[in-house]
Amino acid sequence: MVSFTPTEDQQLLIETLRRYAVNDIRQIAHEADEESAPQMTVVNTGWQMGLVPSAIPEDLGGFGEMSAITSVLAAEELAFGDLSVAMHVMTPALFAYPVTLYGTAEQKENLLPMFLEEEFAPATAALLEPGVLFDPFNLKTTATVDGGKITLNGVKAYVPLADSAEWLLVYARNSETGATDAYVVQKNTPGVEIEKRELLMGLRALPTFRVKFTDVVLEDSAKLGGAAGCDFKALMSRSQVAVAAMAVGVARASYEYALSYAKERVQFGKPIAQNQAIAFMLADMAIEVDSARLMVWEAAWKMDQGQDATAEAYLAKQYADQMALFVTDAGLQILGGYGFIREYPVERWLRNGRGFPTFDGLAMV
Repeated sequence: MVSFTPTEDQQLLIETLRRYAVNDIRQIAHEADEESAPQMTVVNTGWQMGLVPSAIPEDLGGFGEMSAITSVLAAEELAFGDLSVAMHVMTPALFAYPVTLYGTAEQKENLLPMFLEEEFAPATAALLEPGVLFDPFNLKTTATVDGGKITLNGVKAYVPLADSAEWLLVYARNSETGATDAYVVQKNTPGVEIEKRELLMGLRALPTFRVKFTDVVLEDSAKLGGAAGCDFKALMSRSQVAVAAMAVGVARASYEYALSYAKERVQFGKPIAQNQAIAFMLADMAIEVDSARLMVWEAAWKMDQGQDATAEAYLAKQYADQMALFVTDAGLQILGGYGFIREYPVERWLRNGRGFPTFDGLAMV
């Protein structure tokens, strides 16, 4: 029987992260967004909570085990605080989790120790590409194998923290097989060019960059998983579930803020929450948030059972994309004119919520 009752450890994690989201992240979220700059003190506090190391099994040097359910619980709470901070704290997971799941023994031994340090791990991943009709299963970035060497060519977009990362996990289409594979690339490798920072409508406190790869030559050992490669479809499912969980967190933040405002805002002698139109809108928001959360939990649970969660992950992501836009827009509407003022967080949640359909590969569980 499926049970979504958190374990004692999971409940403790939820409560800890919720305090961190409210007491730390929320306090700097507006300033960070206005200045388009991460607040590293708060980010480092989140990193030192050990979310990534706790997902690395003990036999690999970590102090836990990978659990998609635990990860989505954490992702929701972090995004409830602020999406930019949530993705910043979890960016190293974009590199660490695929290596943990599919890396060769040598890759795990050489690469995973950096995620066990107190300092923020300098690693990220590059999946998204500029242009319309992005298809992760038919990437324009190519990996050409010749004589034991791999040559990467292409351009990636939305690469978080690329300017400060020392290691990148780059997804590319194998020119020989047509499959999507992942490659471990050091930033100082000749041909890797970090272009200027992207200016985004949302995620303004998370630095993202375009990265250009021009005849980047790698040893064949750079391929994640070696000759066996990785299960890219499974990695995409893990990303979809993670992004959907963050969408739930952002939407929940907007809903709870709008609900509190509606109870306190008095017009014509009564709180606006008692107006039927507002009450129905709040009810619809609550329904959508809970529905998306249950879809996320179902997909994560199947992953933890070792089952194929491709369909569940895809549906959760598609539903959460639409849910986040509806709920964050409704939150702004309930605040009326105040919702359009930047001192109120609902407009930031709407800007971030609008971007979820384009956030493929920006989170991982």
